[in-house]
Amino acid sequence: MFDLHTHTILSDGELLPIELVRRVSVLGVTTLGITDHADVSNYRELIETVGRLERSAEYYGVELLVGVELTHVPPEEIAFYAEAAKDEGARVVVVHGETTTEPVAPGTNAAACRCSAVDILAHPGFVTKDDAEAAALFGVALEITARCGHNRTNGYVVKTAQEAGARLVVNSDAHAPRDLISYDIGMTIARGAGLSEEESASILSDDNMLAITRG
Repeated sequence: MFDLHTHTILSDGELLPIELVRRVSVLGVTTLGITDHADVSNYRELIETVGRLERSAEYYGVELLVGVELTHVPPEEIAFYAEAAKDEGARVVVVHGETTTEPVAPGTNAAACRCSAVDILAHPGFVTKDDAEAAALFGVALEITARCGHNRTNGYVVKTAQEAGARLVVNSDAHAPRDLISYDIGMTIARGAGLSEEESASILSDDNMLAITRG
């Protein structure tokens, strides 16, 4: 089990990074991406701070992937800061997509889907087929999210991604303990979005995680 999109008190989450690690380990998560909200003002500090936790996470049997979620960054700047985050050591770069519940700038999905330094476009709302096809070309995974509100368009995301041949990923987008998910919950989210049991298991597999993170 893996979860590549989570938050801590370093942005708007409720948990210390190490408490998040401990709690996901109890749920069976063995690879965790901590991807707090980031822009030009804090991405370097987030990467450096979370990076200090890698050894501690190993004691709980968790491989920690240091990351960021570029959030409300102007579309024109997404590629620059995604690449900058990777240069600073981020192993997972998520972009906060055009969810239907927040005023994300139009063009965010398009910019993220056309940037090879972006690993995941989170909760992309009514992502277009053109953008999904670009995501397939540039290796950007489209997220099926467990996050309440953002998950309203999961079925649409799955349908569009499958038509375009884009990779999918299930993440919690956890901000609090109640948001964390187990493998079984991840399967339910994927199945509920319209995927078969076999397709859901494939998306939740280590092979998919390694492909997304270029591992």
